[in-house]
Amino acid sequence: MKTPKLDLTDTEKILLKNAGIRISELAHYAADELAMILSTTLHRAKCILAHIEFQSIPSVGPIFAQDLVDMGYFSIAELKDKDGAQLLNEHERLMGVWTDPCVEDQFRLVVHYANNPGSKKQWWNFTCERKIFREAFGYPESRPQKAWHERILTEQ
Repeated sequence: MKTPKLDLTDTEKILLKNAGIRISELAHYAADELAMILSTTLHRAKCILAHIEFQSIPSVGPIFAQDLVDMGYFSIAELKDKDGAQLLNEHERLMGVWTDPCVEDQFRLVVHYANNPGSKKQWWNFTCERKIFREAFGYPESRPQKAWHERILTEQ
């Protein structure tokens, strides 16, 4: 299993070091144990563990893992009965912008992985499926008009 990229505070890093715990070992802890070790909230511990679990999926990195957490998902199992296209629609509503099409491919990947644990497929294996679906059904009328890159420019 790859070592996940985590946005830990300096204090959290020190506490892990003092406890002799490597980042690669964090997945073996329950959220309440991790919260105690890091002197943090249970919610923060759940977020850290979610990042670890989501990054165990091939081609899912820390930014997309955060997107899933921001949407209220904390485990792969929670995505089992979801639909990749609907997750994209939900994500875009939450963000207030439309996103790059490959983000939908990532949503399709995580749903696939939730239903096929251990799959080695990558996000790009779902590009054709997404294109066929969107050609047939398009996007919802409520889709945000502004693109993700326009939001980034206005925030700078």
